[in-house]
Amino acid sequence: MSEEPYRSDEDYEAEPGSGTPESGAPYDEASFAERVNEAIGDGVADLAVADLIQKVAERTNELQTAQHELSERTADLQRLQAEFVNYKRRVERDRQQVVELAQGKVIGELLGVLDDIGRAREHGELEGGFRRVAELLEGALTKMGLEQFGTAGDPFDPNLHEALMHQVSPDLEEDTVAAILQPGYKFGERILRVARVAVAQPGDAD
Repeated sequence: MSEEPYRSDEDYEAEPGSGTPESGAPYDEASFAERVNEAIGDGVADLAVADLIQKVAERTNELQTAQHELSERTADLQRLQAEFVNYKRRVERDRQQVVELAQGKVIGELLGVLDDIGRAREHGELEGGFRRVAELLEGALTKMGLEQFGTAGDPFDPNLHEALMHQVSPDLEEDTVAAILQPGYKFGERILRVARVAVAQPGDAD
């Protein structure tokens, strides 16, 4: 509390530029603020400002900590999302491989039937209802991805061909498939059976 002695309204009225709201006299805000500061003391004002600065600093640290934790949680979420996407891809790839293996195994059991159909076609025996059934079977297997390969004139490839017969031709510069003895089949990227062929090799016929 201020130690300034009490002054009556008459005293305030006597001072130029002074007044109180009750008296209706002119009122000096600067003088009033000065008297308030004197009343509370400079030390109290500094303490209040220091306390406010400390609280602002604490809240700033809390905000920075929360932002750091948010960044870590976001990074964790992104890693989990990437791992989940990779897991789905692996599962889908494995599922597709299992399906292809199962289909390839079933189709492999039918290759002998396709060989019989081919021989019957070569001998003109593929007629009537048997012809229709054979064409439906071949069409269904082709839609599933079965592909026949092996043509006379192809370069000999030991990965695709099995040589059962050999002959020499002076007109050739590389080993060449001369005839298809049994066609090869592949399903997708898998070779179900290599083609069995007769091979012509370059050289002197004598």
